[in-house]
Amino acid sequence: ENEDLRSLRELTMYGLKGLAAYVKHANMLGGDSRAIDAFIQEALAKLLDDSLDAAALTALALETGKFGVDGMALLDASNTGAYGQPEMTTVELGVRKNPGILISGHDLRDLEMLLEQTAGTGVDVYTHGEMLPAHYYPAFKKYPHFAGNYGNAWWKQKEEFEAFHGPVLMTTNCVVPPAASYKDRLYTTGAVGVAGCPHIDGDRTYKDFSPLIAQAKRCPPPAELEQGTIVGGFAHEQVFALADKVVAAIKSGAIKKFVVMAGCDGRMKSRDYYREFAEKLPKDTVILTAGCAKYKYIKLPFGDFGGILDAGQCNDSYSLVRIALKLQEVFGLASVNDLPVVYNIAWYEQKAVIVLLALLFLGVKNIHLGPTLPAFLSPNVAKVLVENFGIGTIADVESDLKTMIG
Repeated sequence: ENEDLRSLRELTMYGLKGLAAYVKHANMLGGDSRAIDAFIQEALAKLLDDSLDAAALTALALETGKFGVDGMALLDASNTGAYGQPEMTTVELGVRKNPGILISGHDLRDLEMLLEQTAGTGVDVYTHGEMLPAHYYPAFKKYPHFAGNYGNAWWKQKEEFEAFHGPVLMTTNCVVPPAASYKDRLYTTGAVGVAGCPHIDGDRTYKDFSPLIAQAKRCPPPAELEQGTIVGGFAHEQVFALADKVVAAIKSGAIKKFVVMAGCDGRMKSRDYYREFAEKLPKDTVILTAGCAKYKYIKLPFGDFGGILDAGQCNDSYSLVRIALKLQEVFGLASVNDLPVVYNIAWYEQKAVIVLLALLFLGVKNIHLGPTLPAFLSPNVAKVLVENFGIGTIADVESDLKTMIG
C-alpha cells in the first residue's frame, strides 16, 4: 500500500525482466552465469519480503544494475565469441529480385541457423528492427544471400511486413498483432508467440526453418521501401581501433561533445523529438547510439561516421559504457561524468530499465530520460533519482540543446 515501496519494487522488477531477456540471448549461444541466475532468484524473493524498507529496496535496485552490467558483458562475450567483433559496415537498404525471408528481434543464433538453411535455395534473408546490427558481425558476411536491412523500428511492422510479401520470423519480443493479410506468413520462435501464427520449436542446436523457406519460394520478392545505405558497427573494439582519431578530434576541437541517444523507438508523436534533436545538433557533436531508437535519426544525412556511431542492439549500450570508460582512462579523468558526454535516452520497456539501472550503478549522472519518466516511479522515488543521480526529463528541443550542449 506504500506507493514508494511499490515503486521501488517495480523498478527492480522491470530491471529483472530486462536482465532475464539478455541472459536468455546469451544462453542461446552457450553463455551462462550461475551468479546472475542466483541473483535473479534472490532478488525475486526479496521483492516478496515486506520487511524491506525504502533504503533496502533502493540498494536492491542498484544491485540489479550491477548484475545488469554483468549480464550485458556476458551477452557481449557470447555474441563476439561466436561471431567476431562488430566492425564498421555499410548496410544496403534496397531489395534484390529474389524472394526473401525477413527476420526481426534480437536473437543472433536464430539468424545463423536461418542463414545456414537458406544457403543455395535462391531465397534471400533481410533483417528488420533490432536485427540490423547482425550485419556488423564478420561471421555473417560469408553468406552472399544475406541481403540487407528492410524497414525500420518495430512499430512500423504492419505496413512493412505487408510490403515484404515473404515470410517473417520473429525471434523475440516487440511483435505487433498482425493483420490478417500476412498472419499466415508470420512465424515465431523461442520465447515469443502470437495466437494463430505458426511457431518454430527447437533449441539452440537446431530449429527447422524449412516451412519458411518453402513458403518464401511461393512468394514474390519484397516491394522496395527505400534505397541507399547506412553505416554502423561501432561497438567498443571498433571504436578502440579508432581511438587515436577520436582523441585527436577531441583535442583539436573537431569533436566538442558526444551525445548518447540510445534506447527504444515508438509510434507516439512525442518521439519525433529525438529526430529533431539529432537534426539540430551542432556539427562538432557525435551521436553514440544503440537500440531501435536509432531509427528516428540514423538515416539522416550525417555524412560519414563522424556524425553518428551505431553500436548495435539495445544490449550494446554496454559498448557505449565501455567507450566512455576508455575515454575516461585516456584523458586521466577522475570520473566518467567529467567527460564531454551527455545522455538523452528514450525508454519504452524493461530492457531500457536494466540499461538505466546499469548506468546508475556505474555512477553515470545527469541522464535525461524521455519522453516521460516511467509511470511506476512515485513522486518521492523520482525525487530521489533526481537529487542523487541527476535524472532529468526532456522539455523541448531548443531548450534541451541549450541545457545539454550549451
